[in-house]
Amino acid sequence: MSYAATAALQSAVFGALTADVNVSGLTDGAIYDALPAGAVPSIYVRLGAERARDASDKTGSGAVHDFPVTVVTDAAGYHVAKQIAAAISDALVDANLTLTRGSLIALNFLRARARRIENTREIEVWFRARIDTTDA
Repeated sequence: MSYAATAALQSAVFGALTADVNVSGLTDGAIYDALPAGAVPSIYVRLGAERARDASDKTGSGAVHDFPVTVVTDAAGYHVAKQIAAAISDALVDANLTLTRGSLIALNFLRARARRIENTREIEVWFRARIDTTDA
């Protein structure tokens, strides 16, 4: 197993979401790896957490990365957040992302969860990326 491609995967996902017209338009470009200091927009997308496990076999080394992309809003309902979550899914599922380290073999939807946390609503959309790290 190699954890070598994790930063490359996150950069590629961030790039794909910021470049996607639908995601960027629905969020006014509020897509973050780290939240900005001070006030945050009333709706934004957050990257960051992940789980990785070995996916090596006799043909080479690799890893499977499960990660959420989270939509956060202080809106009263979930409608807009769900539209953004759907746009994120459209932008990432089966995306042909180029990584600076390793090779993306597959990127699939894994699961989603909508929940209320205090005065905000969050939708976590989880994805699974299979990465070949043989040459990483």
